[in-house]
Amino acid sequence: MKLLIAVSLMSGLLGMAPGHLPKNGDRMCVYQVISQGDALFCTGNLNVIYPEIGDIGCMYVPDCNNFRQKIGSWGKPSIKYSQANENKKYVLMMVDPDAPSRYHPQNRYWRHWLITDISGAGLKTGKISGHELTRSWAMNDFIKHFHLGHPVAATQFLTQN
Repeated sequence: MKLLIAVSLMSGLLGMAPGHLPKNGDRMCVYQVISQGDALFCTGNLNVIYPEIGDIGCMYVPDCNNFRQKIGSWGKPSIKYSQANENKKYVLMMVDPDAPSRYHPQNRYWRHWLITDISGAGLKTGKISGHELTRSWAMNDFIKHFHLGHPVAATQFLTQN
């Protein structure tokens, strides 16, 4: 069975433009969207949803309300792809292209999350399950070995070390 690559989530420090959300107490929580050039990577209306923040696809995670720290403790986000075909299987990849830092990416494409055999129905509802792997790896070799082709949807969110 041929698997489709559903997601390539990239976190790293890239260009940004400011945006705003309503005030949180006395402090304004400023959401920053990524640059237009970086936004070209985001396709297919893929949603990456964390508690308190909501969908963080194609945005820079704000440095307020301890969101950047909370992402590490919340666990896995809810992933939804409304255009998923219920009769197909998908692969989800969440990688860091410049780990541990943008200037020293010796663990390039750190595999935060890889899930294979995700049902299209589960991807539509955000209730995904499958075989799960983590750690550093050769992402491009994996894609070639399993003949995954191009992503059907992709997004990225950015944080700062």
